[in-house]
Amino acid sequence: MRPELTMADAGGGAATGTSHAVLGLGCAPLGNLFTAIDDDTARATVDAAWDCGIRYFDTAPHYGLGLSELRLGAALSGRPRASYQLSTKVGRLIVPNPEPTGSDLSAGGFDVPGDLTRRRDYSRDGVRRSVEESLHRLGTDYVDIAYIHDPEDVMDQAVTETVAALAELRDEGVVCAIGVGMNFVEPLRRFVRETPVDVVMVAGRWTLLDRSARSLLDEAASGGVSVVVAGPFNSGLLATNSPADGATFDYAPAGHDLVTRARELASAASAVGVPLPAAALQSGTRRPEVAAVVAGLRSPHEVRAARANWDVRIPQRLWVQLDEIAGAQWQRPPER
Repeated sequence: MRPELTMADAGGGAATGTSHAVLGLGCAPLGNLFTAIDDDTARATVDAAWDCGIRYFDTAPHYGLGLSELRLGAALSGRPRASYQLSTKVGRLIVPNPEPTGSDLSAGGFDVPGDLTRRRDYSRDGVRRSVEESLHRLGTDYVDIAYIHDPEDVMDQAVTETVAALAELRDEGVVCAIGVGMNFVEPLRRFVRETPVDVVMVAGRWTLLDRSARSLLDEAASGGVSVVVAGPFNSGLLATNSPADGATFDYAPAGHDLVTRARELASAASAVGVPLPAAALQSGTRRPEVAAVVAGLRSPHEVRAARANWDVRIPQRLWVQLDEIAGAQWQRPPER
């Protein structure tokens, strides 16, 4: 069953004119990814997303050791449950930290206290416990999508036991659709070929600068599997109109060739009045199997900017030019 992801208004699809994809809020920043935000800002960010018509929210226990789920659940409480879609993930249980260091920044990348930690667990019992605890933090009795989170190093278990456990929960109505999310293309292709997943989330591999997920999208389309595109800005390089030296690509400083290519993309877009972030955000939607683009946003300002960029009309001739600039980068992962 393909997940049905929606936005509040009829204009919620990307403005390419070719896609039904919706914009989703990635909620890692609500868990204090890299830097902390306060509870009021977290709540205001979700409220701004709602006011902008966003109705798909993606989170995970990993994000801030459960903080993202707690904040998201609190912000959505009181809103009709059937009016929005939630996804969370399994594979990391949140447990007491036997050796707390005071902060999770070095271990997990989140600016939260380190009194809890993650325990990787892709077993049937671990899946059921993870979903139960996520439901409690989110304040709901079901999630629309449950993804297996980053199982690339436990593939044999994940494609058998973990998927089977999620399928049980789908049959029980605890989750509506099941999927897997990571930034590695070949493992995702294996899930599409060998398992009954409904959706795959691919992070950073279907963007203006990295088109290495092309084969995955082809197989997903053939198998009736939906695709959710995450990381459309490649962690920062494509997030501004003027890509700067030192901008990040996959959370590390981008190499000179990537920065140069990003600046060429920005210049081409600017020449026809299109912001580079608008093209980056909408780029992934040009395939019909793409159900949503999920962007991690950490403030009401970022949410409103993303929605404005989502609604920018992008002429087909610009897509052709951007494709030409990307060139060989579309055929392989760019420099890391």
